[in-house]
Amino acid sequence: MADDTPRRRTRTTTTRIEVDADRGVFMISVAAELADMHPQTLRMYETRGLIEPQRSAKGTRLYSHSDVERLRRIQQMTNELGLNLAGVERVLELEVELEREKRRYADAAERLERLQEETVRMRDEMRAEMQTEIDRLRRRNEIVPYRNSTDIVPVRTPDAVRIRIDRER
Repeated sequence: MADDTPRRRTRTTTTRIEVDADRGVFMISVAAELADMHPQTLRMYETRGLIEPQRSAKGTRLYSHSDVERLRRIQQMTNELGLNLAGVERVLELEVELEREKRRYADAAERLERLQEETVRMRDEMRAEMQTEIDRLRRRNEIVPYRNSTDIVPVRTPDAVRIRIDRER
């Protein structure tokens, strides 16, 4: 016999919560599992300063997504590249320094671009001012072209200079 009772539809609702990558949300056991490490390894890395988990109000270590990614990178450097922890520390230091230098370079490039734009603007303003002054002087007939060139000279000559000469009689 067929069941003629109407089926009840259920609706599934999915809620998506986004968490900042630097917010500590994983306890040590979860972070260790995500990074495929033993929790004691995470404690050792913290002691060496390779990782700095946040702490809850009660002092529980809380690891962020960024922390887990860093743990995976440390594991890659030690397992695949054969680095010891001192080498890993140095690589991480150099990466921080590289990022700082990249920011400095980007800032300097931005300043250079602004200075170039300002220089072009000032040059254009100065050209416009000079052209305005040349036009003003031409209207007053104070300058004329010289020898079929664009050199500009005054039309009027300055008053003659008088030199007093004393003569003996």
